[in-house]
Amino acid sequence: MKMQARTAANTASTARTEAVLAGLGLCKRFGKLEVLSQVDFSVGSAEAVGIVGPNGAGKTTLLSVLAGSLAPSAGTVRLDGQDVTRLRPELRCRRGIGRAFQIPRPFGGMTVLENVVVGTAHGARLSHKDLYKRCIEVLELCGLIDLANRRAESLGLLHRKRLELARSLATNPRVLLLDEIGGGLTDAESTELVSTVKQLRQLGLSIVWIEHVVHILVQVVDRLICMDAGRVIADGEPGEVLRDAMVVDAYLGKTRA
Repeated sequence: MKMQARTAANTASTARTEAVLAGLGLCKRFGKLEVLSQVDFSVGSAEAVGIVGPNGAGKTTLLSVLAGSLAPSAGTVRLDGQDVTRLRPELRCRRGIGRAFQIPRPFGGMTVLENVVVGTAHGARLSHKDLYKRCIEVLELCGLIDLANRRAESLGLLHRKRLELARSLATNPRVLLLDEIGGGLTDAESTELVSTVKQLRQLGLSIVWIEHVVHILVQVVDRLICMDAGRVIADGEPGEVLRDAMVVDAYLGKTRA
Protein backbone atom coordinates (compact mmCIF):
# COMPACT_ATOMS: atom_id res chain seq x y z
CA MET A 1 0.00 0.00 0.00
CA LYS A 2 1.36 3.39 -0.97
CA MET A 3 2.34 5.60 1.92
CA GLN A 4 -0.02 8.44 2.75
CA ALA A 5 2.43 11.11 3.87
CA ARG A 6 1.17 14.12 5.75
CA THR A 7 0.73 17.27 3.73
CA ALA A 8 2.27 20.49 4.95
CA ALA A 9 -1.21 21.83 5.70
CA ASN A 10 -2.11 18.80 7.80
CA THR A 11 1.18 19.02 9.71
CA ALA A 12 0.68 22.71 10.38
CA SER A 13 -2.87 22.06 11.61
CA THR A 14 -1.64 19.33 13.97
CA ALA A 15 1.11 21.65 15.22
CA ARG A 16 -1.38 24.38 16.08
CA THR A 17 -3.92 22.19 17.89
CA GLU A 18 -2.16 19.22 19.48
CA ALA A 19 1.61 19.67 19.56
CA VAL A 20 3.75 20.17 22.63
CA LEU A 21 6.51 21.57 20.40
CA ALA A 22 6.01 22.80 16.86
CA GLY A 23 7.75 24.67 14.09
CA LEU A 24 5.66 26.42 11.44
CA GLY A 25 7.13 27.52 8.10
CA LEU A 26 10.69 27.35 9.40
CA CYS A 27 13.42 28.68 7.13
CA LYS A 28 17.10 29.12 7.88
CA ARG A 29 19.56 30.80 5.56
CA PHE A 30 23.28 31.32 5.92
CA GLY A 31 23.94 33.96 3.31
CA LYS A 32 22.61 32.56 0.04
CA LEU A 33 22.56 28.99 1.37
CA GLU A 34 19.08 27.89 2.47
CA VAL A 35 19.44 25.06 5.00
CA LEU A 36 15.77 24.88 6.02
CA SER A 37 13.00 25.65 3.57
CA GLN A 38 9.40 26.03 4.79
CA VAL A 39 9.63 23.19 7.30
CA ASP A 40 6.51 22.35 9.31
CA PHE A 41 7.20 20.12 12.31
CA SER A 42 5.33 18.92 15.37
CA VAL A 43 5.68 16.44 18.24
CA GLY A 44 2.73 15.58 20.43
CA SER A 45 2.51 14.80 24.13
CA ALA A 46 4.42 11.56 24.95
CA GLU A 47 5.11 11.05 21.23
CA ALA A 48 8.49 9.94 19.89
CA VAL A 49 9.47 11.27 16.47
CA GLY A 50 12.57 10.13 14.58
CA ILE A 51 14.29 12.26 11.95
CA VAL A 52 16.51 10.77 9.24
CA GLY A 53 18.07 12.03 6.04
CA PRO A 54 21.39 12.38 4.24
CA ASN A 55 24.20 14.59 5.51
CA GLY A 56 23.34 18.23 4.92
CA ALA A 57 19.59 17.61 4.95
CA GLY A 58 19.05 20.20 7.70
CA LYS A 59 18.29 17.82 10.59
CA THR A 60 20.60 19.30 13.21
CA THR A 61 19.76 22.82 12.07
CA LEU A 62 16.09 22.04 12.71
CA LEU A 63 16.89 20.90 16.26
CA SER A 64 18.98 24.02 16.83
CA VAL A 65 16.11 26.25 15.72
CA LEU A 66 13.66 24.37 17.96
CA ALA A 67 16.05 24.57 20.94
CA GLY A 68 16.84 28.24 20.34
CA SER A 69 20.57 28.05 19.65
CA LEU A 70 19.84 29.24 16.11
CA ALA A 71 17.25 31.87 15.19
CA PRO A 72 15.11 31.03 12.15
CA SER A 73 15.28 33.31 9.13
CA ALA A 74 11.50 32.91 8.92
CA GLY A 75 8.80 30.92 10.67
CA THR A 76 7.61 30.35 14.22
CA VAL A 77 8.48 27.97 17.07
CA ARG A 78 5.70 27.20 19.53
CA LEU A 79 5.82 25.41 22.89
CA ASP A 80 2.42 24.46 24.29
CA GLY A 81 0.91 26.78 21.71
CA GLN A 82 2.91 29.82 22.87
CA ASP A 83 5.32 31.60 20.56
CA VAL A 84 8.89 31.07 21.85
CA THR A 85 10.69 32.02 18.64
CA ARG A 86 12.53 34.91 20.28
CA LEU A 87 13.32 33.15 23.55
CA ARG A 88 16.96 32.35 24.30
CA PRO A 89 17.88 28.64 24.62
CA GLU A 90 18.28 28.75 28.40
CA LEU A 91 14.77 30.16 28.77
CA ARG A 92 13.35 27.46 26.50
CA CYS A 93 15.22 24.92 28.61
CA ARG A 94 13.53 26.22 31.76
CA ARG A 95 10.17 25.95 29.99
CA GLY A 96 10.76 22.28 29.23
CA ILE A 97 12.99 21.74 26.18
CA GLY A 98 16.05 19.56 26.84
CA ARG A 99 18.76 18.69 24.34
CA ALA A 100 21.48 16.03 24.15
CA PHE A 101 24.24 16.65 21.62
CA GLN A 102 25.96 14.29 19.20
CA ILE A 103 29.41 14.84 20.73
CA PRO A 104 29.29 14.72 24.54
CA ARG A 105 31.15 17.58 26.18
CA PRO A 106 30.90 17.03 29.93
CA PHE A 107 32.85 19.07 32.44
CA GLY A 108 35.80 16.68 32.49
CA GLY A 109 37.23 17.76 35.83
CA MET A 110 33.90 17.29 37.58
CA THR A 111 32.38 14.04 38.76
CA VAL A 112 29.39 12.48 37.03
CA LEU A 113 27.15 13.67 39.87
CA GLU A 114 28.51 17.21 39.73
CA ASN A 115 27.81 17.37 35.99
CA VAL A 116 24.19 16.41 36.60
CA VAL A 117 23.90 18.86 39.50
CA VAL A 118 24.90 21.70 37.15
CA GLY A 119 22.14 20.72 34.71
CA THR A 120 19.56 20.50 37.47
CA ALA A 121 20.56 23.78 39.12
CA HIS A 122 20.45 25.81 35.90
CA GLY A 123 17.55 24.09 34.15
CA ALA A 124 15.12 22.69 36.70
CA ARG A 125 15.67 25.36 39.39
CA LEU A 126 14.65 23.09 42.26
CA SER A 127 15.17 23.53 45.98
CA HIS A 128 18.42 22.16 47.44
CA LYS A 129 16.66 19.08 48.81
CA ASP A 130 14.71 18.35 45.63
CA LEU A 131 17.74 19.07 43.46
CA TYR A 132 19.80 16.17 44.80
CA LYS A 133 16.79 13.88 44.79
CA ARG A 134 16.28 14.67 41.11
CA CYS A 135 19.98 14.06 40.36
CA ILE A 136 19.91 10.61 41.97
CA GLU A 137 16.76 9.69 40.04
CA VAL A 138 18.39 10.75 36.77
CA LEU A 139 21.62 8.85 37.47
CA GLU A 140 19.67 5.70 38.25
CA LEU A 141 17.57 6.07 35.12
CA CYS A 142 20.65 6.51 32.94
CA GLY A 143 22.60 3.65 34.51
CA LEU A 144 25.21 5.94 36.06
CA ILE A 145 24.54 5.70 39.78
CA ASP A 146 27.58 3.44 40.37
CA LEU A 147 29.76 6.00 38.57
CA ALA A 148 28.43 9.05 40.40
CA ASN A 149 31.83 9.90 41.94
CA ARG A 150 33.89 9.11 38.84
CA ARG A 151 35.48 12.05 37.03
CA ALA A 152 33.72 12.59 33.72
CA GLU A 153 36.99 12.70 31.77
CA SER A 154 37.63 9.04 32.68
CA LEU A 155 34.42 7.71 31.12
CA GLY A 156 34.25 5.62 27.95
CA LEU A 157 32.07 6.64 25.00
CA LEU A 158 28.87 4.84 26.07
CA HIS A 159 28.96 6.34 29.55
CA ARG A 160 29.81 9.78 28.15
CA LYS A 161 26.70 9.53 26.02
CA ARG A 162 24.70 8.36 29.02
CA LEU A 163 26.01 11.39 30.93
CA GLU A 164 25.04 13.69 28.06
CA LEU A 165 21.55 12.22 28.25
CA ALA A 166 21.52 12.56 32.06
CA ARG A 167 22.52 16.22 31.92
CA SER A 168 19.64 16.99 29.58
CA LEU A 169 17.19 15.00 31.73
CA ALA A 170 18.40 16.84 34.83
CA THR A 171 16.72 20.01 33.53
CA ASN A 172 13.35 18.25 33.97
CA PRO A 173 12.28 18.54 30.31
CA ARG A 174 8.91 17.74 28.79
CA VAL A 175 10.43 17.53 25.30
CA LEU A 176 13.80 15.89 24.76
CA LEU A 177 15.81 16.60 21.59
CA LEU A 178 18.40 13.90 20.86
CA ASP A 179 21.04 14.53 18.19
CA GLU A 180 22.64 11.27 17.03
CA ILE A 181 23.39 10.00 20.52
CA GLY A 182 23.80 6.48 19.08
CA GLY A 183 26.70 7.48 16.84
CA GLY A 184 29.93 5.52 17.35
CA LEU A 185 28.39 2.86 19.60
CA THR A 186 28.59 -0.89 19.05
CA ASP A 187 25.40 -2.86 18.42
CA ALA A 188 25.38 -4.04 22.03
CA GLU A 189 25.87 -0.50 23.34
CA SER A 190 23.15 0.79 21.02
CA THR A 191 20.77 -1.83 22.42
CA GLU A 192 21.49 -0.56 25.94
CA LEU A 193 20.80 3.00 24.83
CA VAL A 194 17.51 2.01 23.20
CA SER A 195 16.45 0.38 26.46
CA THR A 196 17.12 3.63 28.34
CA VAL A 197 15.18 5.76 25.83
CA LYS A 198 12.24 3.34 26.05
CA GLN A 199 12.22 3.91 29.80
CA LEU A 200 12.07 7.66 29.18
CA ARG A 201 9.03 7.14 27.00
CA GLN A 202 7.29 5.43 29.90
CA LEU A 203 7.75 8.65 31.89
CA GLY A 204 5.62 10.47 29.34
CA LEU A 205 8.40 12.52 27.72
CA SER A 206 8.03 13.74 24.17
CA ILE A 207 11.14 12.78 22.19
CA VAL A 208 12.62 14.05 18.93
CA TRP A 209 15.55 11.88 17.86
CA ILE A 210 17.91 12.40 14.93
CA GLU A 211 19.83 9.24 14.13
CA HIS A 212 21.71 7.74 11.18
CA VAL A 213 21.37 4.24 12.62
CA VAL A 214 17.80 3.66 11.42
CA HIS A 215 17.28 0.30 13.11
CA ILE A 216 17.76 2.06 16.46
CA LEU A 217 15.05 4.60 15.71
CA VAL A 218 12.40 2.18 14.52
CA GLN A 219 12.57 0.37 17.86
CA VAL A 220 11.48 3.51 19.68
CA VAL A 221 9.60 6.05 17.56
CA ASP A 222 5.93 6.37 16.70
CA ARG A 223 6.58 8.51 13.66
CA LEU A 224 9.47 8.95 11.24
CA ILE A 225 10.36 12.06 9.26
CA CYS A 226 12.80 12.07 6.37
CA MET A 227 14.46 15.32 5.31
CA ASP A 228 16.42 16.13 2.19
CA ALA A 229 17.90 19.45 1.07
CA GLY A 230 16.23 21.35 3.89
CA ARG A 231 12.73 20.00 3.30
CA VAL A 232 10.52 17.30 4.79
CA ILE A 233 9.97 14.71 2.05
CA ALA A 234 8.08 12.12 4.12
CA ASP A 235 6.33 12.01 7.48
CA GLY A 236 4.41 9.02 8.79
CA GLU A 237 4.54 5.50 10.21
CA PRO A 238 8.20 4.34 10.22
CA GLY A 239 7.77 1.28 8.00
CA GLU A 240 5.84 3.23 5.39
CA VAL A 241 8.37 6.07 5.37
CA LEU A 242 11.25 3.65 4.83
CA ARG A 243 9.42 2.12 1.85
CA ASP A 244 8.60 5.47 0.27
CA ALA A 245 10.24 5.87 -3.14
CA MET A 246 11.47 9.40 -2.44
CA VAL A 247 13.08 8.28 0.82
CA VAL A 248 14.75 5.30 -0.83
CA ASP A 249 16.10 7.54 -3.58
CA ALA A 250 17.30 10.37 -1.33
CA TYR A 251 18.53 8.49 1.73
CA LEU A 252 18.49 4.69 1.59
CA GLY A 253 19.86 4.26 -1.94
CA LYS A 254 18.10 3.28 -5.15
CA THR A 255 18.86 -0.41 -4.72
CA ARG A 256 18.12 -2.39 -1.61
CA ALA A 257 18.90 -5.97 -0.69
